[in-house]
Amino acid sequence: MAIDPSRFCINRKIAPALSIDAFFQLVSRLGLHKVELRNDMKSSSVTDNLPHQQVRKLAEEHGLEIVTINALYPFNRIDNELLDRAENLLQTAQGIGAGALVMCPLNDGTKISAEETQKALSTLAPLFARYGVRGLVEPLGFPISSLRSAGLAQRLIAQAEVPFKILLDSFHHHLYEGAEQDFTQGIDVSQIGLVHLSGVVDTRPVKELTDDQRLMLHPEDRLNSAWQVQRLEKMGYRGDYAFEPFSPAMENWQAADIEREIRQSLALLQGSPLAS
Repeated sequence: MAIDPSRFCINRKIAPALSIDAFFQLVSRLGLHKVELRNDMKSSSVTDNLPHQQVRKLAEEHGLEIVTINALYPFNRIDNELLDRAENLLQTAQGIGAGALVMCPLNDGTKISAEETQKALSTLAPLFARYGVRGLVEPLGFPISSLRSAGLAQRLIAQAEVPFKILLDSFHHHLYEGAEQDFTQGIDVSQIGLVHLSGVVDTRPVKELTDDQRLMLHPEDRLNSAWQVQRLEKMGYRGDYAFEPFSPAMENWQAADIEREIRQSLALLQGSPLAS
């Protein structure tokens, strides 16, 4: 099942040593046209402290769409400081032309009730609407996460009656032991706004996996990310897939390494049969 190349996106996390301009050039050379930017790079700035208009212009020059900014954290612990950060990120998203802002839940072992998370969604929705930016809620599969379930995230969004969608991540799906039940109980693919993909070959127990083990896709990927993609396609998902590796090993990757890994992952996805 071939996937239209226009649906593939590259998260900047894969290129921590490259400037925004060099990253944009790399993605463009691969014939891809979508990127995600982040607020957790070395500069601690989504734009590497470049003016918003300059980043927007660079994206246009390279024929790129900025799909999201990652991420507002922790979206479900509302206070004045969080609201200020949300507004700053939304201003940046609007300024650079990013379509959406990713929203991640508190991930430190603190329990947050479903009611509190739903209230946070209701509180944030008018702010997102003011800036014309979409919200993507990303459940995190870590045992210490306050929102692990994509199914629960979808229900809370519906109950809050807000226009947010979920961001499904193949790594976090693998980490959450109830993820398969989410699908059998009715994940609505029309409410998935984006899918993040990475791969893990490290053999440590699932409960010990961290972002440090996340690389690109591999034939022996423990996450079965290629299979996850094929299932989503069969379910009717027609949104974007973004490659989002996290390993610190990428600090040493050169542009040629990044391009090779992206090409290999694309080839693996496009040729992958649906098999468990």
